[in-house]
Amino acid sequence: MASQAPDLSAIHWRKSSYSNGDGGSCVEVGGTTPTTAIVPVRDTKTAPSGPILTFPATQWTHFIEALHNGDLNA
Repeated sequence: MASQAPDLSAIHWRKSSYSNGDGGSCVEVGGTTPTTAIVPVRDTKTAPSGPILTFPATQWTHFIEALHNGDLNA
């Protein structure tokens, strides 16, 4: 059974505080909704028509916590 993609057209996007004004390293994260429980992520340079990655909200939380704790290796 094929799953239906969530409608992300009304998502409020926010740019990462680590993005610079020259257009480099620009990542945007969309807000979650109770009905989707996903976190959409996109590259600012390809928005609004570029690809969007979606992550389960719980897994995104674990990822952000690992970043803050320095648990990820570059």
